[in-house]
Amino acid sequence: MRRNHEIDYKIYGEEMQCVEIELDPNETVIAESGSFMFMDNMIEMATVFGDASDRTEGFFGKLMTAGKRLLTGESLFMTTFTNQGGDKQRVTFAAPYAGKIVPLDLQQFGGKVICQKDAFLCAAKGVQIGIEFQRKLGTGLFGGEGFIMQKLEGDGFAFVHAGGFILERELRAGETLRVDTGCIVAFTQQVDYDIQFVKGIRNMVFGGEGLFYAVLRGPGKVWLQSLPVSRLAAKLSSYASSPGKEEGSILGGLGRMIDGV
Repeated sequence: MRRNHEIDYKIYGEEMQCVEIELDPNETVIAESGSFMFMDNMIEMATVFGDASDRTEGFFGKLMTAGKRLLTGESLFMTTFTNQGGDKQRVTFAAPYAGKIVPLDLQQFGGKVICQKDAFLCAAKGVQIGIEFQRKLGTGLFGGEGFIMQKLEGDGFAFVHAGGFILERELRAGETLRVDTGCIVAFTQQVDYDIQFVKGIRNMVFGGEGLFYAVLRGPGKVWLQSLPVSRLAAKLSSYASSPGKEEGSILGGLGRMIDGV
């Protein structure tokens, strides 16, 4: 038996996805502020300070959870959507950038999954969104996500989003995977997360991949993204700062004059 609300869902789209949550009467889904897309008439939306799970806590408890959310780059507030009608109702949430939405049944992963900051989209009521501190100094300093990551705890469904294509890998005990630090979306709690220097001076200086790998060691499951939003933002920023830059163009500005740009 699940303690969290049991929700049904359907994911739409390919590159710009949204997830439709179907709620039975009195069921609730919690979501990040700004992720809402549309909903049926009998669903009531409410804004909650701090944690929107069903834990009972006083003002200082809510203040602490709100502060933890700030550390992971999220808003102080979350939104809840509750079906107040007598029939099934639906509410839909959209990802903030091109990529995929990943459904996570926390009950299948021991009740806890660790993910990158700001990856959380929505979840069944009862799922707790907290912070996971990196205990290793090197991992916190150079691991790409800093000392703080998000953790999702409970036994319901949670949904995270990531950029590009999502690849899932099941690691056996002792199996190691070296990953670009920005490509990690999430991993189960049994996975050991560490960092490793890139070997070779030329690789470090001219390889363009940074100084460190993220090292994931099994057993457990990991989710990887092909296009971290930081990489996309850096590429767009380089074009914005150099408006004359065009890949494969020999004529450059003359070519744009001919094209009428």
